[in-house]
Parts: sequence; C-alpha cells; structure tokens
Amino acid sequence: MKTTTTVTKRAQTSIPAVIRKRYNIKSGDQLEWIDEGGVIKVVPIPADPIRALRGCARGEKLLERLLEARKRDREKE
Repeated sequence: MKTTTTVTKRAQTSIPAVIRKRYNIKSGDQLEWIDEGGVIKVVPIPADPIRALRGCARGEKLLERLLEARKRDREKE
C-alpha cells in the first residue's frame, strides 16, 4: 500500500484513514519515529505493550525448544 500526505507550514501531517484503521490508531496514541538514514519508519506504540504482545509466539513451540536447549546444555557438561 502506498499513500501520500503533505507536511504543513507547522511541520504537521495527517495519518491516512486506511492506515489509522489498519493499526487501530486513535487520538492520544503515541507514534515512534525511527530515522534509518534515508528511510523513516513510524511505529505505533501500544498503550499496553504486554497485552499487545500476548499470544504473538503461539505456535512457536517455545517450551519444547527451551527443554531441548537445556538437554543439550546438560549433555555438554
């Protein structure tokens, strides 16, 4: 998706409605601006970061991977 906005004289711009809806950005939400030298990234900061991350590792089998890593560590000893 590609959208264009204009910066005002007061260095303000609007977030396109499509992006606001997709990322659930509302009035009062914070955005982090990241300058990567030639590229600027804008990342919404969730009000509750723990809740936002909840379930993001589902299906990764993290417990099995942890137990396997511990088993390998014990075998090295």
